[in-house]
Amino acid sequence: MDPQASKIREQLSRFRILIIGRANAGKTTILQRVCDTRKKPEIYNSAGKKRGLHNIENEMIFRSNPGFVFHDSRGFEAGGDSEFDKVKAFIAGRSKETSLKDRIHAIWYCIPMDEASRSFTQGEVKFFSQCDTGSIPVIVLFTKFDAFYDVEFAQLRENGASREEAKELAPKLAKESFVNGPQLKFLYNPEEMLRPPKCHVCLPNMDKDDADCGPLIERTAGTLDDEALKQLFVSTQQTNLELCMKYAVEHSVMEFAGSASSTDHAEVIDKLGAWFPHIYVRFPDC
Repeated sequence: MDPQASKIREQLSRFRILIIGRANAGKTTILQRVCDTRKKPEIYNSAGKKRGLHNIENEMIFRSNPGFVFHDSRGFEAGGDSEFDKVKAFIAGRSKETSLKDRIHAIWYCIPMDEASRSFTQGEVKFFSQCDTGSIPVIVLFTKFDAFYDVEFAQLRENGASREEAKELAPKLAKESFVNGPQLKFLYNPEEMLRPPKCHVCLPNMDKDDADCGPLIERTAGTLDDEALKQLFVSTQQTNLELCMKYAVEHSVMEFAGSASSTDHAEVIDKLGAWFPHIYVRFPDC
């Protein structure tokens, strides 16, 4: 990491995410998975006092991983101006914060794909076509994606496949058909979108105990251009050790390639350990 990025990283201790989505989009479940907990978050206002009422300015923190700070927006699926204006103002205000720690570092926009709600709502169309998110990366989370599996399963069974065959093939076929479906054509249409999302991720079965939020973690990390923010995000998340290893190798080991003989081993260990703060403890004699 370059000196400027290292200086910024020293000033950052928490990664801040705005999560948006209509009611029953599975937002809380996603956050619980990312923070590896089943418990509900604690909510604080700007003065650090606990709050129970909903307000986009309030901070949601899970005790299992206080390195993440979440801001939750009420869904504006009906396209109402009031809630949309609040979100728009919040994003604009946080983008202008002089301190990087107070800015929004990423936006997760949840869109559920269960059968009753696959079409985009007015609110979602409004957000992507009218809301200027500036340099904040937006990642679209297609939640409840396993609903597509059920559709493909039923189609396969109708075409004569056995239950075992249909169960095995349904996820693959669902992903293939989704690539050419209306949702992605809408999101990445440059003529319609003010700022298309940086990327999207399909998240099935997030309500299961063995749910995998690894793709979300990897995609989010990949959207971060700022080196200090990337390290903060990767090192804060604790559910994907492989990602920590990947970035430690790419951003630390390669930095010392070709100069091993003149490199302080303790410095190498510290740079590697920076990507694993939740398990790495520096000893005085290291």
